[in-house]
Amino acid sequence: MDKPQVDDRGHNSVVPGQNGTGSLAAVIVTYNSASVLPGLLDSLAAGFEGIANYEVIVVDNASRDGSADLANAHPIGAKVIRMGRNAGYAAGINAATATVAPWADLLILNPDVRLHPGAARQLVDRLAEASVGVVVPQILGEDGKIRHSLRREPSAVTVWSDALLGTKLAARIGLGEIVADPKLYQQGGRIEWATGAILAISARTRRIVGDWDESFFLYSEEVDYMKRVRRSALLILYDTNARAVHIGGAYHRNPYLSALMTANRVRYYRRHHGPVATMLFRLAIIVGESMRILLGPGHRAALRAALTPNEVT
Repeated sequence: MDKPQVDDRGHNSVVPGQNGTGSLAAVIVTYNSASVLPGLLDSLAAGFEGIANYEVIVVDNASRDGSADLANAHPIGAKVIRMGRNAGYAAGINAATATVAPWADLLILNPDVRLHPGAARQLVDRLAEASVGVVVPQILGEDGKIRHSLRREPSAVTVWSDALLGTKLAARIGLGEIVADPKLYQQGGRIEWATGAILAISARTRRIVGDWDESFFLYSEEVDYMKRVRRSALLILYDTNARAVHIGGAYHRNPYLSALMTANRVRYYRRHHGPVATMLFRLAIIVGESMRILLGPGHRAALRAALTPNEVT
């Protein structure tokens, strides 16, 4: 296994907070992300307005498109960790946080995110509340519309509702995994979990919850992490005063990613429920994907993954 290599030319060193602004380490995990990474890096200077001490860490999972070199050359002054292999999302986060000072808050960012001005400061300010473990912003699409980025803990009710009614209808009536409550998206509040495109995590939470679970190569690692946050009696908040754009949606177009997401959904559920409940959870996915098999290769790949036990061992 190749040892990660570090290119450290960062312009901003994380030191204990000054003037009450705290310290922040932004972590970006890349894999063939050259088409979207520059937009994120360009947005960081304005996004970090009001943060006196920060560093940017880009962890590259052996990209073949020059993502690591692009990050290393950008004027934001990122520290680049070259994993030497495609180690997965959680492993990339852990590699970055192993280099971060224990008193620093974290901002986990997908490379296809763009921060609005001052977004990081708003998130960090909420993390200062002792009861808060994670804060997520209001996520917008490229069209400026609010994305439904909030989720309920996976359950028999959510998976069967999504399967039989479809995710949009199930969300609209409050039964599916996707949360679609207009009041929550406008006013913010306490949530169970949110898509992992952008998460602010307090230093206190890092110490209590520990590393991310690397057995989830991609997808469901954020569900697992935020469940551990809640079990630690820390809150997860949705803050509408912080905003970011997320391009996203790659798994809809990529059968491999659709299959991986499905496999990890079942894997995650099985860790917290018995064999009978897990069988019914898997059956719901099989039913739902069978009903939509003609809608595209992503649904067919998800169905194959749900039908194949080896996919979720």
